[in-house]
This record gives sequence, structure tokens and C-alpha cells, in this order.
Amino acid sequence: MPVAYVIVDMKVSDAEQYKQYMAAAPAAVAAAGGEYLVRGGKFETLEGEWKPVRIAMLKFPSYDAAKTFYDAEMYRAARAKRAGATEFFNMVLVEGVAAPV
Repeated sequence: MPVAYVIVDMKVSDAEQYKQYMAAAPAAVAAAGGEYLVRGGKFETLEGEWKPVRIAMLKFPSYDAAKTFYDAEMYRAARAKRAGATEFFNMVLVEGVAAPV
């Protein structure tokens, strides 16, 4: 079964409030078997017109595990802490490539 990735592009507008989300979200990610691969950091657009502001990327053992994370009460509570702290928060879930047998 292929792994899955959650990719986020966000613009934080209230850094102090966003810290509450950053404190709560990692436990919700870990509870679903996920891990952060990227959480901010240096980046550049190599092609195209995409101009991300802050990127996060998470890895989950499966697409279903990522959906479980997103729908879980623990992450709903973390999202509530984020409400109003970002100008935008775009999140996509994508299934990874199945490893060759």
C-alpha cells in the first residue's frame, strides 16, 4: 500500500495564535502514524507561477491514515486553535507512488 502525503501552503497572519496550532498539531499527526517532512524552511519556486508563503509536508503510512488524521477529533481541536491565525491555509492530500515489489 502506498504512503500518502499532505502538502500545505499557508500564510500566517497572527503568529502568536498560530503557535497554539503548532503546539497541538504534531500530536494529532503522530496519533495517525504521520510525520512532518517539511515545516517551514528555505524554498524557492523553480518553475511556474506558484508563489507559496510557508510550506509544510507530512507523510502518512496510507491515504486512509491521512484521512483519519484530518477527520479525527484531535486534529479538529488543533484546527480550531488555528482559526483566524492565517490569511489562507491550503491543504491537499495525495497518494504516493507504490514501491516496486
